[in-house]
Amino acid sequence: MISDFFHPNVGGVENHIFMLSANLIRRGHKVIVITHSHPPDRVGVRWLLPGLKVYYIPFPTIASSATLPNYFTFLPYFRVIIAREHIHLIHAHASLSSLGQEAILHAHHLGVRTVFTDHSLFGFEDAASILTNKLLAAALKNVDAVICVSHTGRENTVLRGQLFEKSEDSSALVVRPNVYVIPNALVAEQFTPATEPVSSETIYIVVLSRLAYRKGIDLLVATAPRICSAFPNVNFIVGGDGPKLNDLLQVRERHLLQDRIELLGPVRHRDVRDVLVRGSIFLNTSLTESFGIAILEAACAGLYVVSTRVGGVPEILPHDMISFAKPEEDDLIRALSEAVAIVSKGQHDPIEAHQRVKNFYNWGEVAERTEIVYDAVVKSEQKDLWARMQRTMELGPFAGPIYTIILVVDCLFFLFLEWLMPQHDLDFVHMHWEHNNFRQVQ
Repeated sequence: MISDFFHPNVGGVENHIFMLSANLIRRGHKVIVITHSHPPDRVGVRWLLPGLKVYYIPFPTIASSATLPNYFTFLPYFRVIIAREHIHLIHAHASLSSLGQEAILHAHHLGVRTVFTDHSLFGFEDAASILTNKLLAAALKNVDAVICVSHTGRENTVLRGQLFEKSEDSSALVVRPNVYVIPNALVAEQFTPATEPVSSETIYIVVLSRLAYRKGIDLLVATAPRICSAFPNVNFIVGGDGPKLNDLLQVRERHLLQDRIELLGPVRHRDVRDVLVRGSIFLNTSLTESFGIAILEAACAGLYVVSTRVGGVPEILPHDMISFAKPEEDDLIRALSEAVAIVSKGQHDPIEAHQRVKNFYNWGEVAERTEIVYDAVVKSEQKDLWARMQRTMELGPFAGPIYTIILVVDCLFFLFLEWLMPQHDLDFVHMHWEHNNFRQVQ
């Protein structure tokens, strides 16, 4: 597993990598993680339960825990780690992870197969999206398989990564057959409903999100005062931090809602369940969302969900467990009013909702489906250097030659490293974590 985003950071990608790795280990596979360091504590090699080995590479971050694209400086670390650990397949995560994209470039020199998972939705118009989409397209030209967390995310990744090929029957372009959809999951036992029924006299609407524009916090700022005015028995609990926190503080002061809107600040993941069970309704106002693991956690904790109809959100829950709204103020007011009526009448059963989510999503099934993708990749034919150069040239008249030069120079640098430090001189790892011994100690 390779990504810029991993423990000790907390987030959807970080949790996905850890849970998928843990379940693959339980299924008998050897899994390691490569990420950047977090000085002074997370440097070098560390172990996480249940036997997950993590390499923290000494690369500095530039923003949001992402490293600057290096291409060549990562190759010496990558080559040694992959060779020492006898790795057969690398799985990169997240479009904005430089380490993940560079690992896909380097892996083919070692005969290692590649898989990439995209966790987010991106646009096509602004300069940042255009640049990141071109970087993604270059990385995915030679990847062996792509996994997306929702069907909407799949459509977005196919367009951004140019994952097309010519049909055998005609010259028409079709989506490459190695693009899969495997959703996120959760540990349902960590999100059990409240042991005692939540009072219906005062209804709490819970919001747990990064307080940023992309998460639709402007919609929350606009709708919260109107909901408090329309429903005297409805209060808000808002957890999270971000640049839009000041907007929430200002609207709370302006409308004198200090006793109606509770701002918790940053919430640790282990405390999320305790915050969720205080409420009856979970509100998601995101303007773009590939999957929305927070929605799944809230539904598992027994909350009725109200969400904007964006991205892959409509794929997460049955329609009787969630109310959708357009990302507009008036329509969000309508959906919240419907949710308040449903909860007030006792038409939503938290225990039943928990059981349904528990049956829908589990990490064991995600690991099993990912295994099938790995097996298909290992059995597929590997591309040689000439084929990879030809596919890279398809990026366009400007990007194509640039990335082809990067590919060729990367190959030459790899050959130089093979001469400078031959693989047979490396200190290979022969002893691994013995899970049976660990179970006996437990």
